[in-house]
Amino acid sequence: MPRLPELDPAKFSPEQKKVHEAILAGPRGKVVGPLKVWLNNPGLAEHAQALGAYARFNSSLPPRLSELAICVTGAFWKANFEWFAHAPLAIKAGIDPAAIEAIRVGAAPKLTKSDEQAVYDFAAELLKTRRVSDATFARAKQELGETSVIDLVGIIGYYGLVSVTLNAFEIPLPEGEKLPFGIK
Repeated sequence: MPRLPELDPAKFSPEQKKVHEAILAGPRGKVVGPLKVWLNNPGLAEHAQALGAYARFNSSLPPRLSELAICVTGAFWKANFEWFAHAPLAIKAGIDPAAIEAIRVGAAPKLTKSDEQAVYDFAAELLKTRRVSDATFARAKQELGETSVIDLVGIIGYYGLVSVTLNAFEIPLPEGEKLPFGIK
């Protein structure tokens, strides 16, 4: 059970209504996961949902690479809802299911595409060491381009925010779904 009660849209403040409508009108089309938490604070919700719409739907990275970065981030934080939502999207976008499973269990995935390996190495190194070596940075920049490396960092940061929100407020999976990380 989540730590905050479900909000009733009929009781939204004008600020909450504005953000709620923006979310519904945007590419997501629904309010799920951390958005439900953030609506309790419409100032945060407004900006976080806008950044999220950019990170997920409008960055310079193709979905295959952005979903890979999201999965690396979600696995780092052991964010069950994040994994539930994005692992299937990563697979649908073209990431090998065996690689996604390796990431889930904390193993190094076998990635055959150099851009995927660059994204994985960059995200994993940044999350684990809180830094990126010159060699990892240079390889990512060569594979992806400067703008896409900036977007990659934004995706990792944004989905870190998503993951800690999901974990702190214990956003549950849909009923009957198995916890990907075995912890609440």
